[in-house]
Amino acid sequence: MRHRQVVALAAVALVGLTACEGPDPNNLETYYDDPTPTSAPVTTAETPVSPAQAAPATPPAPDAGLLAERALLSDADVAEEGVRPGAGEAAGCLADGPSAGSRTTSWRYPSGSELSHRVVAFADATAAQAVAENECAGKTVNVPPQPGVERQQAWRDGKTCTVLLAKGRLVSELTVSASTEARAVDAAKRLLPAMTAKLTAQP
Repeated sequence: MRHRQVVALAAVALVGLTACEGPDPNNLETYYDDPTPTSAPVTTAETPVSPAQAAPATPPAPDAGLLAERALLSDADVAEEGVRPGAGEAAGCLADGPSAGSRTTSWRYPSGSELSHRVVAFADATAAQAVAENECAGKTVNVPPQPGVERQQAWRDGKTCTVLLAKGRLVSELTVSASTEARAVDAAKRLLPAMTAKLTAQP
């Protein structure tokens, strides 16, 4: 009889131990716990790749004739000389070599003296070379150095003064024929800043 009581007590103790290992059904905080918690799925956001933007197109170079026209002196530029529009014929000593375009304008003083301006555009940046290789008749004239100009030369021949300026593809040629050599040189020097400003403003 005592042996049966010992077996029964042992069985009760085993049941009690087994019950302690699992979650308590009366404890709501532990009964619904997931014994094997899983982490939340990791999502990766895909950044849409925009198509490569095309590089901006390089603007075309201005037409040679238009480039020369922009560098040409206007009536307003020579207004202080008291001149009137002339026949527009070309004058000067710049050799007529191969060029991509040119523009010419002229004016006349009340005294009958003449003023002309010609701009020649070359196909490439050979303007300075053209001036260096050009030979005008007469004696060299010293004129103030002009900023932004690659090459400049001036001559006086009798009562005519000629000034050549070069930058990039353009050669700007100013010719003044006056009643005296001194007046021609003085007029050319007065117009030199306006001439340079128009030339250096071009690409």
